[in-house]
Amino acid sequence: MKKTIITIERQYGSGGSVIGNLVAQKLGINYYNRKILEMTAERCGISAENLESAEENVPTSFLYSLLLSANPARSMEDSLPLSDKVFLMESRIISEIAEQEKSFVLVGRCGSYILEEKGCFSVYIYAPPEDRMKRAVEEYGIKENRVESVMKKVDRRRETFFNVNTGKSWQDKDMYSLCLNSSELGDELCAEIIVRAYNEYNKLFS
Repeated sequence: MKKTIITIERQYGSGGSVIGNLVAQKLGINYYNRKILEMTAERCGISAENLESAEENVPTSFLYSLLLSANPARSMEDSLPLSDKVFLMESRIISEIAEQEKSFVLVGRCGSYILEEKGCFSVYIYAPPEDRMKRAVEEYGIKENRVESVMKKVDRRRETFFNVNTGKSWQDKDMYSLCLNSSELGDELCAEIIVRAYNEYNKLFS
């Protein structure tokens, strides 16, 4: 199957969103990140902030089993906590976009898992903690006395959301087509490498 979609998972402060946007611009295709959350919020009538908070409260499989057993008359989806409903709704929207658009860049939202069967080129962006904290302070405006805790919290949320919903490991680099250290390479070069690798990889499936 020809690879036509680029998905990017990224550590907090690694610049994955910036790199993803650069890739989309270079290829002339659409870029999706937080827009998926906003589209989900609009569809279900809940604020994007509330949905984002729900992602931080991913239940364990044990709690999920208890919930279902306590409500046997309800449908499975109705019984799901909001955190799981977020994943299901986002998955539907992402799949709909994949049906409508031949190519696009998607950052986060378990994209590499949701679009695996559609032939996505998956990328993982990482960097040393000290460089990620520096970026967070200088570019995101995070205060120095809070940056380490913010970095750990966001990474934990992303990892938990991915691992629970996919059954796979967010940081397992064997899962991805390409892994890049943005601290060593810089945002622009990372984007150029992704574009070149994506184009070369496409030739194998054309």
